[in-house]
Amino acid sequence: MAATQTTPTTTTSATNKIAVPVALNLSPPMILEDFESNDVLDYSKRAQWLRAAVLGANDGLVSTASLMMGVGAVKSDVKVMILTGFAGLVAGALSMAIGEFVSVYSQLDIEMAQMRREKTKGDDNDGMISTPEKERLPKPLQAAAASALAFAMGAMVPLLAACFIKEYKVRIGAVVAAVTVALVLFGWLGAVLGKAPAARSSLRVVLGGWVAMAITFGLTRLIGSRGL
Repeated sequence: MAATQTTPTTTTSATNKIAVPVALNLSPPMILEDFESNDVLDYSKRAQWLRAAVLGANDGLVSTASLMMGVGAVKSDVKVMILTGFAGLVAGALSMAIGEFVSVYSQLDIEMAQMRREKTKGDDNDGMISTPEKERLPKPLQAAAASALAFAMGAMVPLLAACFIKEYKVRIGAVVAAVTVALVLFGWLGAVLGKAPAARSSLRVVLGGWVAMAITFGLTRLIGSRGL
């Protein structure tokens, strides 16, 4: 309830003075605060989704590029390299989707069980969850689709970089260059969403991607040179 304070206002006439109480509303703007809190909550949810999408795209980028570099270490054929990258894209996207679906569905079960327990303890004995409450719950199918799409978008970068280049060394260099540019972009986006230093975050992501590709390339070439 809004708090009020009464201040006397004096009305002067020719013979007497009458004090008229005037109510002043000194309560804080609750509606504005609720609106701002809801806006912050919505922004936080959007930031979490965007951050998850950036991380998924980064996973698709690094894992697919590393697979292609590993196969490229022992096979110079462009078709073999592209097929390996495509297989990595499909397998990785499905793996990410299934993992995200299982994880978010487990979270959904926990939150629904908690809401039913709270309703049972209160006045609502039927334990039914209202439609607005259901809309705020996690959505496993949407999370799985978003995760798979983000992974596939990241995996498309090395595939497109190598798709039209037949020369082996040029193709390897094009993949490394395209992946480096994409890593810088993903590192910068992750830093912006996480409110971290952009240069340091981008450098960390780029170095991580280079290390993954270099180790995969080196180990595969080592094993392939020994005829295993």
